[in-house]
Amino acid sequence: MPGRIQISRLSGMQRGASVPSAAGKEHKSVSGTSFLEDKKHRRPLIGIPAASLEPPPNPGARYFQFSGNYPAALAASGALPVIIPLGLPEEAMREMFERLDGLLLAGGVDIAPEEYGETPHPQLGRVDRLRDATELTLARWALAADLPILGICRGIQSLNVAAGGTLYQDLAAQYPGACRHTYQPAESPWEKPTHQARLAAGSRLAAILGVPELAVNSFHHQAVKQPAPGFTPVAWAEDGVIEGIEDAARQFVIGVQWHPEGMFQTDPLARRLFAAFVAATRTDR
Repeated sequence: MPGRIQISRLSGMQRGASVPSAAGKEHKSVSGTSFLEDKKHRRPLIGIPAASLEPPPNPGARYFQFSGNYPAALAASGALPVIIPLGLPEEAMREMFERLDGLLLAGGVDIAPEEYGETPHPQLGRVDRLRDATELTLARWALAADLPILGICRGIQSLNVAAGGTLYQDLAAQYPGACRHTYQPAESPWEKPTHQARLAAGSRLAAILGVPELAVNSFHHQAVKQPAPGFTPVAWAEDGVIEGIEDAARQFVIGVQWHPEGMFQTDPLARRLFAAFVAATRTDR
């Protein structure tokens, strides 16, 4: 078009990078480093499924949201986080999954109880069925492929449901003697611990954190009820509510009920957990 400047797509590669050859043998980054030669040194790609934004700002369109604490903690730990949109065609989601080195299941709203064979309790909160469909599919693929998984808050629940476990839909209503687990960031900041979590001796989680118990934050009203086959409870609150699960038969599959990403800046144990997760994603499978 007259008067328009056309910018070549190759202009961004003029900092010493080369165009991939037909055989894929060059495949250099903009810094000139070969991805094929330097796979073990690149940042591992870790997917985080998004959440639906309700109500959407523009009716008739899908909007997604996520907390920036998760990608910030992953990036600070040496990973390259990528947010996975919901509702992708299965073939597109599968292709994205095949490129991942790890999967982080983040916090959020309740999981639809139909996903674990129950009817809704009156105290069930808002659910996100589009997220359930995406997240449970990705979690099951990751378990089958032995891809490293870290589940946080809702994420430990998604992990447990994906593998065949069940949940308490509301601790206050269904768990006699439950202490308070539900706080809001306005009254209790993310970095503020609200109760202790006891760790199972000899567990992978205890080995990573290097302590028998730790102080954790708490922003949930649901929790793991029946752990999925192959999963072992490895952390508990003072009232006995499960705060951590893991599958020791896989290279790294751990779920925690607290929010280590919210404590990342102030708690070295939170940073230790993320570091171990990212290290596991660097392992060749």
